[in-house]
Amino acid sequence: MHEITVRPETSEDVRAIDVVHISAFGGEAEARLISALRAAASYNRELSLVAELNGRIVGHVLLTRVPVRKDGEEKIVLALGPMSVVPSQSHRGIGSVLIKASVELAREKGYGAIIVVGYPEYYQRFGFLPAKDIKVTCNLPAPADALTGMEIVEGNLAGGGHVEYPEPFLELY
Repeated sequence: MHEITVRPETSEDVRAIDVVHISAFGGEAEARLISALRAAASYNRELSLVAELNGRIVGHVLLTRVPVRKDGEEKIVLALGPMSVVPSQSHRGIGSVLIKASVELAREKGYGAIIVVGYPEYYQRFGFLPAKDIKVTCNLPAPADALTGMEIVEGNLAGGGHVEYPEPFLELY
């Protein structure tokens, strides 16, 4: 297999990222979500990663800053998602490369944890733990077992908390 390159999104990548998500999810909801998040003041292009294979964007993952609240206190962690790979390139390890790059980016940027709503069996392979085990909940109407989390800094999610995804995520559900 050719080498997969992961890099931050650029403004020239927007349409290709949309195509990745539309083809992977079979609709435009995730592309609209990313567009809405890009318009938010809190958007950070450095937290949006693309995977390239042979000079073509074949995958994308977005990390969004979200608060975790507990007992009147708040800390900022990263929410991973959406993440997708074009179907013609699935099962080549591109998603795994994107997840590992996301964890490393979170570590480099000093974030203490990553939360994700998705397929728990997939994310647990990378060290994400079920939300019930780390006592984390979220405001999305997703099945409780779909929520997983990973501490980047040990103890960052100690005692759990409630993750508040921004409004554009709520519109996806």
